[in-house]
Amino acid sequence: MDLYQLLSPVNIILFIGILTRITGMLSSAPLFSTYPIPMMAKAWFAALVAFILFPMVYAHVHFVMPTTVPELSLILIKEFFIGFAIGFCAKVIFVGVEMGVNMFAIQMGLAADQALNPTSGGSSPIITQAFTWLLTMIFMCVCAHHWLFSAVYRSFINMPMGYGFVIDASIAHQIIVISCQMFSIGLQLALPIFGILLITDVLLGFTSKMMPQMNIFMVSIPLKVYLGLFLSLIFMKPMASTIEVLLERLITQLAAVF
Repeated sequence: MDLYQLLSPVNIILFIGILTRITGMLSSAPLFSTYPIPMMAKAWFAALVAFILFPMVYAHVHFVMPTTVPELSLILIKEFFIGFAIGFCAKVIFVGVEMGVNMFAIQMGLAADQALNPTSGGSSPIITQAFTWLLTMIFMCVCAHHWLFSAVYRSFINMPMGYGFVIDASIAHQIIVISCQMFSIGLQLALPIFGILLITDVLLGFTSKMMPQMNIFMVSIPLKVYLGLFLSLIFMKPMASTIEVLLERLITQLAAVF
């Protein structure tokens, strides 16, 4: 391929479409959207990945160049949302873990212990950020970030650029099912610690009835904090093993969709 053919309008628009799909994935995927990475670095990284994927996509995809601006706009919007769906589905487990840890953190009495969470851009308890870092390390250890780029490449074959692909009901159903798993993941991780803390509240209530002279409110606050931290340390290894299994299962489900 000579330089004139390489810089043809069809190839330039094909490269822009690849870049748009990768940009959509990076805007919602874990690691890339959950940490404050400079926008300039994200832009250059997306361009580098698009440059690497361009020859492989060019060899397998027969792209027909749009002839009008509205057609090009529709194609680019579709490309962005396909990449965004890939990253969003991979981020489900991060949202589920954050929901679960917030559940028992509030039960511990750490609802007022809010700090800026750089992974979400909002405020969350410190213990939630600790488990988010744990999930990030597990995410890297199982090489899930490699799957993200592999899924983007496979999506160009299963969901090619152009007018021919339309998201059917089965793909939309699978994406909705994967998204709904964030609630079961959060409940599954939070239930052991949340249940023990709930039983502790019940026992403290009985203690308050048996000893009315005792200021049970002043006793319960530090007791639940220390007990919650102790339980978090005890259950951290089983939770890490559970998160690894859930992450591998999620990757398998996403590979079947994209």
